[in-house]
Amino acid sequence: MSNDGVNAGRRRFLVAATSVVGAAGAVGAAVPFVGSWFPSAKAKAAGAPVRVNIGKIQPGQQLVAEWRGQPVFIVRRTDEVLSGLDKVEAEVADPQSEESVQPEYVDPKTRSIKPELLVLVGLCTHLGCSPSFRPEVGPADLGANWQGGYFCPCHGSKYDMAGRVYKAQPAPLNLPVPPHSYETDDVLIIGVDQENA
Repeated sequence: MSNDGVNAGRRRFLVAATSVVGAAGAVGAAVPFVGSWFPSAKAKAAGAPVRVNIGKIQPGQQLVAEWRGQPVFIVRRTDEVLSGLDKVEAEVADPQSEESVQPEYVDPKTRSIKPELLVLVGLCTHLGCSPSFRPEVGPADLGANWQGGYFCPCHGSKYDMAGRVYKAQPAPLNLPVPPHSYETDDVLIIGVDQENA
């Protein structure tokens, strides 16, 4: 056989160019496939635990954190606030939180791991508005029996200082308690169950 008329240089160029294009195509196909093994920052943020420094929250104050795109209310309750929970027990719809969304390890009455620290998802269970923190006792607009809590400005739902909804309100359930745990006395982790901490 004769190789008459075959340009060896051109053949090498065509083989090299075809190999480069094929390799680029293989890499182009592999990158999205391998990338799917690792969640995006947005996906991580959607479910990632959030650490909150709670050491500087004074008694009676509230701190608002964000977890999964939702406000989370963190309140350091006083002894007076805790004793006020007994005063409204007959007025709330679910005093033992039997119908509530909350982890099993929280106390059903105080709705917390540590009685003085309340952790709630800050969205009304009626239509998802964010209730206002109203810690004052007996304000004129909420009545003399008000012991402090949350008031939803959208449709008037009221919650006590454990996030328990009062009877005959538009909201059907208590405010949810997210999974949470304590890394230290001053660090709260929202999104990690106490049992798994």
